[in-house]
Amino acid sequence: MTDIAAEEDKDPDIELFVKAGSDGETIGNCPFSQRLFMILWLKGVAFNVTTVDLKRKPLDLHNLAPGTHPPFLTFEGDVRTDVNKIEEYLEEMLPPPKYPKLAARNHESNTAGNDIFSKFSAYVKNTKPENHKALEKSLNKALAKLDQYLLSPLPEEVQEGSHVSDRGSARKFLDGDLLTLADCNLLPKLHVVKVVAKKYRNYDIPEEFRGLWRYLGNAYSRDEFTHTCAADGEIELAYEDVAKRLGK
Repeated sequence: MTDIAAEEDKDPDIELFVKAGSDGETIGNCPFSQRLFMILWLKGVAFNVTTVDLKRKPLDLHNLAPGTHPPFLTFEGDVRTDVNKIEEYLEEMLPPPKYPKLAARNHESNTAGNDIFSKFSAYVKNTKPENHKALEKSLNKALAKLDQYLLSPLPEEVQEGSHVSDRGSARKFLDGDLLTLADCNLLPKLHVVKVVAKKYRNYDIPEEFRGLWRYLGNAYSRDEFTHTCAADGEIELAYEDVAKRLGK
């Protein structure tokens, strides 16, 4: 009986494969890899992480998930390759009470900031000086929208009267004081925006976005985020050829 209970209490066998950095071993720049890494960490499940060097992808990995780039994972030997479906699968297969539910309560939390990365990409890829200001303005507008969401009280905050002052919501993350799937999706991208825009455009997220800066500050205080991030140098390196020089 004890053996059966111990068997049931055991974590499933999970291995996460993420993109390796330039040295072929450390974590490389990949917001999708970090997203899954954060989800598994927040679930509190035991799992292994393998970095995959895309320049020298081992044959056994090629056979495991042919034609697939990281991230992907194996769950009890079953290979999963679609990031969105993996997220849903982990939420279903690692449920409460043993594992925390990570889905956001508010649908808007899942879509907050969803246009930031595309605006950022257009901004750093631009080579025409005459378009620079307009693209920067567009990025700022997307960031301002996220800032507004973070400062606006959530329905449950209004009901409970918690975290709300004349300065708006004081919650730590998108959907409250706990990290959710929404944060696992957005934070890795926001970090890339912050690092790359500074390096290649000397751009800083405006100080007046206090909701956004509070959000980032809370994220940087959490191991689940900082310990799953690629080093800044790796992120900068990944954008070396993408972040085009502005013409004269």
